[in-house]
Amino acid sequence: MKNKVLTPALFLLLSLVLPCIALHAQSPVTFPSGDDTAHGFLYLPSSSGAHPAVVVIQEWWGVNDWVKEQAQHFANEGYVALAVDLYRGKVATDADMAHELMRGLPQDRGVRDLTSAVAWLEHRPDVDPHRIGAIGWCMGGGYAAQLAVADSNLKAVVINYGSLPTDKTALGQIHAAVLGNFGGLDRGITPDDVHAFQASMQSLGKSTDLKIYPEAGHAFENPGNATGYRAADADDAQHRSHQFLASQLHP
Repeated sequence: MKNKVLTPALFLLLSLVLPCIALHAQSPVTFPSGDDTAHGFLYLPSSSGAHPAVVVIQEWWGVNDWVKEQAQHFANEGYVALAVDLYRGKVATDADMAHELMRGLPQDRGVRDLTSAVAWLEHRPDVDPHRIGAIGWCMGGGYAAQLAVADSNLKAVVINYGSLPTDKTALGQIHAAVLGNFGGLDRGITPDDVHAFQASMQSLGKSTDLKIYPEAGHAFENPGNATGYRAADADDAQHRSHQFLASQLHP
């Protein structure tokens, strides 16, 4: 029998194709959300058993390829990852459309879709219901914070430059450990907002780990942000996020 050796051309082809296969190794799913039907994309780890899970929450653009990449990364690390499609099939192609879609999303429906996603994950046999977290960016960061308020069973949450709750009654309902990454030059979620949130959480005895990147603005983690992406800060924020969720959700 002849040895099967990969030719350089075949090796190059596989190196280009396999990452694309991995990126799209997703399953569109639906789950009940009140009287409605919510949508998402499910990414599964390769191992068997009950895994930690993470709810991945979109930016204002929708569930685009970058959000799907983040969900795939978590599946590769052993999580059941569910990217919830808050826009239910729509993805913005420019800032005006993104703004319109975000304004058209009722906040109560968005929170309901996310709490329903957590409940759906809790009932899956491949998920440990006591090890579920969430991560979001931009609009999704704000929804991640709201999910932590709405669902006391959430164990960990990562807020990436998302709007922060201010009401102490709402903050008192957060039982998840909280990590946040923010831009020092962000004019929407300012350093003062971050410091106020941290002070309020600490006064309530809540666990927080918040970091402000002095030279970063809003959405600095997304390479699609041509004028604001900061590679070194993004790498650090991503490392912090993954390390935090691993420490909170992995046994």
